[in-house]
Amino acid sequence: VLIATVQYLTQKEAALTVLDTHGGAGLYRLDGDYASKSGEAEEGVLRLAAAKEAELAPVLQDYLQMVRRFNQGNAIRNYPGSPFISQALLRGHDRLKAFELHPTDMRSLTGNMAQLEVRRQVAILHEDGFEGVKKFLPPPSRRALLLCDPSYELKTDYGRVLDMVADSLKRFPTGTYAVWYPIIPRPDAHDLPKRLKTMTTKAGKSWLHATLTVKSNKTSERGGLPASGMFLINPPFNLKDQLKPAMPQLVKLLGQDSNAGFTLESGG
Repeated sequence: VLIATVQYLTQKEAALTVLDTHGGAGLYRLDGDYASKSGEAEEGVLRLAAAKEAELAPVLQDYLQMVRRFNQGNAIRNYPGSPFISQALLRGHDRLKAFELHPTDMRSLTGNMAQLEVRRQVAILHEDGFEGVKKFLPPPSRRALLLCDPSYELKTDYGRVLDMVADSLKRFPTGTYAVWYPIIPRPDAHDLPKRLKTMTTKAGKSWLHATLTVKSNKTSERGGLPASGMFLINPPFNLKDQLKPAMPQLVKLLGQDSNAGFTLESGG
């Protein structure tokens, strides 16, 4: 979704500003202790990479090609996070503002990004992304993508996402906003997309909502998130058509039990 959205927004000549509220470490080792323990890579990107790439939907081919950019040979040992993906797609006059509050992730993000020749194109900010985005909206070029994907380990994150989106829409109504969230048995997680949809509809904006479930949330023997969703405000007009062939392929390739499935809806 991120790749297709940035590709669409960089078709016009005007500069694009990407705001990443939770940059994380930027680049992740798939052979590290955490990745090996959780099994998320083995059940996710590595399964996808083992498929016949030519038979995959174009958006999935683009995704795998992006992952391979940060790896040598056929083995996939590094996984690019959202700041690395965005940076790789931006042009010289585009800008990326990546926020990260956690000290350890901040050090990792700064060190990882230093390996790339990004110069003034990327700004890494050690601050709260929920608040930090305010000073960059509206951007000088009047074109922006805001990506919000917190960990939601703090229960307050759900409310802060809604407050930030509401404030951002007032500051810059024509921006594109993408919110990732986990689908877990928790009222806040269940209500988040509903409240985003209500907010977007009241603002008279278009929206797109995609969810992917790979297993039952009762499956405990394997780690990893059972399902997640992405809600976009002012999405690219062609994004839904791009996702239509990709979503059932993801279910087929990544599904772990009979609960696997997807939803794809839009409005506005």
